Amino acid sequence: MNPSAKMQALLSKPFMPAVCVLSGVLYDSLTLTRIDRLQDNLVLLLYLTLLGTLIVLIGRLGVEPAPEGASLAAFSPTMRWLLKSRPYYPMASQFLLGGLFSAYAIFYSRSATLTSTAVFFALLVALLVGNEFLRDRLSNLRLLVTLYAVVCFAFFTFFLPVVTGSMNTGVFLLGAALSAAVTFRVVQLIYRDDSDRPGREAVGVMAPACAVIGLLVGFYFFNWIPPVPLSLKFGGIYHDVKKVDGRFELAFEGRWYQFWKRSDTTFPAGEPVYCFTAVFAPVDLTTTIYHHWFYRARSDKPFIHADKIPIVVSGGREGGYRAYTFKRRLDPGDWRVDVETEDGRIIGRIPVTVVASADEQPTIRTVLY
Repeated sequence: MNPSAKMQALLSKPFMPAVCVLSGVLYDSLTLTRIDRLQDNLVLLLYLTLLGTLIVLIGRLGVEPAPEGASLAAFSPTMRWLLKSRPYYPMASQFLLGGLFSAYAIFYSRSATLTSTAVFFALLVALLVGNEFLRDRLSNLRLLVTLYAVVCFAFFTFFLPVVTGSMNTGVFLLGAALSAAVTFRVVQLIYRDDSDRPGREAVGVMAPACAVIGLLVGFYFFNWIPPVPLSLKFGGIYHDVKKVDGRFELAFEGRWYQFWKRSDTTFPAGEPVYCFTAVFAPVDLTTTIYHHWFYRARSDKPFIHADKIPIVVSGGREGGYRAYTFKRRLDPGDWRVDVETEDGRIIGRIPVTVVASADEQPTIRTVLY
């Protein structure tokens, strides 16, 4: 058996799709660091470029192996190689999709919370898992182009704020428009100089991708997309906050054996209370976030707005931009602080229960951040 046949036999094994997907996930887990790191973003851009190129090749050349005895001598060496490689295009596409979805799952998980903003993150995880079973369908142009629109959308959602240093609705919509434009260009290259296939076929391929981008834009206005590239690195409720030699000293109640505690989960009524957060933002990004305080007197009641305090965040610090807000006194009941972007997406949520003051003096511990 010649080396080409051996390779084809190996790649046709049932376990190879899982190997391709997991290899992409493993590579991203080991190499991805910061969302604003140039090398990481260049890798993702390379993946997007290669995937777009593969989609064009699948659309123009198909994925069927060359017929036995077919003469390829009339073609250039590059063209002969492309024609012989056609059966491997779906598997290569699957590898690239796995790498992109795993990278996005890593980045978006850092900004997602157990709120409505987790919807888009859950979609990425579902696509990452589902990609393992798509190899036999990745010759379908409509599916491929639609998936390409999703990975472009997920990339531009965080890449544009990183390069522009700004986060707002206009930047987000520009990212959605770029996603549609790049996807349209891929479809255009598939049908360029191809008079045998009518224009309505190209429209049929592009239409699902446009519909998905429109749906994802709706996700944004429903606050279902995590606020990447922002992420909450640390947060908690404290009795006091002081800055000592460039670090913050955070005071909270805790017994000696409660080694896992790093903030207050219950708090005495009538005392000043501090909410401290560290929010990561990329270098050169400056934006406003909010500590949005909510309150409910009983667990059977809904939370109501209590206060909303703005904080201007500057990016670049690995551990996140550190800031705090405080209230002079809180009524007994359930409280929470939602750390929000200007457009209302939740970066993180910090709950605390306020109880009547006890006669016993609490033991105060401190943690540095």
